[in-house]
Amino acid sequence: MSKILITGGAGFIGSNLCEHFLSKGYQVVCLDNFATGHRYNIAPFLENKNFTLIEGDIRNLEDCQKAVLGVSYILHQAALGSVPRSIKDPITSNDVNVSGFLNMLVAARDAGVKRFIYAASSSTYGDSESLPKVEDVIGKPLSPYAITKYVNELYADIFSKTYGLETIGLRYFNVFGRRQDPNGAYAAVIPLFVKQLMNHESPVINGTGDFSRDFTYIDNVIQMNELAMLTPNLEAVNTVYNTAVGDRTTLNDLVHYLKKHLSEFDSAIANIEIIYGPYRQGDIPHSLAAIEKAKKLLGYSPTHAIDKGLKEAVSWYWENLK
Repeated sequence: MSKILITGGAGFIGSNLCEHFLSKGYQVVCLDNFATGHRYNIAPFLENKNFTLIEGDIRNLEDCQKAVLGVSYILHQAALGSVPRSIKDPITSNDVNVSGFLNMLVAARDAGVKRFIYAASSSTYGDSESLPKVEDVIGKPLSPYAITKYVNELYADIFSKTYGLETIGLRYFNVFGRRQDPNGAYAAVIPLFVKQLMNHESPVINGTGDFSRDFTYIDNVIQMNELAMLTPNLEAVNTVYNTAVGDRTTLNDLVHYLKKHLSEFDSAIANIEIIYGPYRQGDIPHSLAAIEKAKKLLGYSPTHAIDKGLKEAVSWYWENLK
C-alpha cells in the first residue's frame, strides 16, 4: 500500500485520518510538533508497524523534507486554527499557516509526491453574503486566519500550474466529532458546550443564537480526504471543494440537539439555562455549503447529518470525559 504523510496527525482531524488509513493497511507517517495536537490521540497507533511518528515543525523545511521521503500522498492538516487566536496573534498564525504551508509544498514538489490534499477553510468566503456558498464565489476575508487559508489556496494553485503538483483543497465547514479537544482558550463550540453541559454549567452563545453553521461530522471529512486522495479523475484535481453536509443549524438549535442527546445520560442537563453574550469579532453570520461539486467530481455522499453526528459525538464524549 502507498505511504501517506498526515501533517498535524496528532490533532483532532489528523488523528482520525491516521486511524482510518492505518485500518486500510496504508503506511502512515505523522508529522506533528504537538503545539495543539496531543500524544494521547496517537498513542494507540505507536505499536503499529505501519505507523511512523516524526516530531517536527512545518515551519522548519528540513523537518518537512524528512517527513515526505517515500511518500505518495500528503494530507496536510497542520495549522493554527481559530479566528480569535489569529486576531490575538496574527504573526504566529501566518508563520504556521502560510510559511509552513509553503514549506510543505516545496518539500512535496522536490520529493515527487503524487498528490497534495490540504485542509482549506470555509472562512475563505469572508464577507460574501450569498448562500449557499459556492466554491468560485468568495468575499473579502474577515480575520487573519481567513487570509492565511485563502493564501494556501493561491499557493496550491500556483504549484499546480507551475510545477505540475496535483493539489486538492478541502474547505472544511465546522468539523466536529470524536477527539475534538474541549479544553483550552480556543476550543471549538461543540466540544466546549458538551463539556460545560456535562458539568452542569451554562454555555455562553455569542449573540442571539441565530447565527448558523454547516456543522460537519468527522466521518464526512474522512470520506472527502479519501476521495480526494484516490480519485483517478484528473478533472477533479487542482481545485477546491466544500467539505460539509449542505445543511445549516443555528446555535440555538445546536444547543437543543446537545441537551437532547446528553439528557439521555443525565436528565438534569435538559433544564440547564443558556447564557447569551456579545457577538464575536470576525464571525461570519451564516454558513451553508453547496456540495454539488464534490458530489459530481468526487462522488461524495455524506453519511452523517447534524443530529446523527451529534449523537455519536456525545456518546464518545460521555465515555471519554467522565
